[in-house]
Amino acid sequence: MIENCTALILTGGDSRRMGRDKASLVLDGLTLLQRVVNIVQPLFAETIISVRQPRQDIALPQVCDDPAQHGPLAGLAAGLARATTPWVFAVACDMPFITPAVIEHLAACRSGSQAVVPVVQGHAQPLAAFYARDCLQALQLLLGASGQHSFRALLERLRVCHVDEAQLLAADPQLRSFFDLDTPEDVAAAQKNN
Repeated sequence: MIENCTALILTGGDSRRMGRDKASLVLDGLTLLQRVVNIVQPLFAETIISVRQPRQDIALPQVCDDPAQHGPLAGLAAGLARATTPWVFAVACDMPFITPAVIEHLAACRSGSQAVVPVVQGHAQPLAAFYARDCLQALQLLLGASGQHSFRALLERLRVCHVDEAQLLAADPQLRSFFDLDTPEDVAAAQKNN
């Protein structure tokens, strides 16, 4: 078990490109949300689900985004505010292939930083990353600023440990952990390659 950390699964997105709620999409007999829950629950003492509004179909503790905010940063802020541990591992519900080995590798990189973010094919993966609770103030200030609602803007304000894909290959040789399902085509590809 990863000490001093809460898992936060983000489910509050618009799913515009998918055209329907991603959390309830079924892949190999399980919803995307249940697949991610099954991966993270054994690793963390607590799992929280970030939602836009309360959902009756989710039995785990839920935290709602501030109605004045939107997007994944709002979900992260709500999760950090609710967590009682010094760290939160934030993961999107549309990342059903994240592996425990990747999560454990990232967890081992937390010392001295406020965020641990994998970088795959040159792109930061902020929705499969660790965030210290002490970055909540910077996040709230960012959300309060007009036009500054990107993870890039947040990470520029934090002490970040970037973990390059070369360091993650031993934990996930195909880097499938970072394959997110944004479109119906992504779901079809996942079903074909699973």
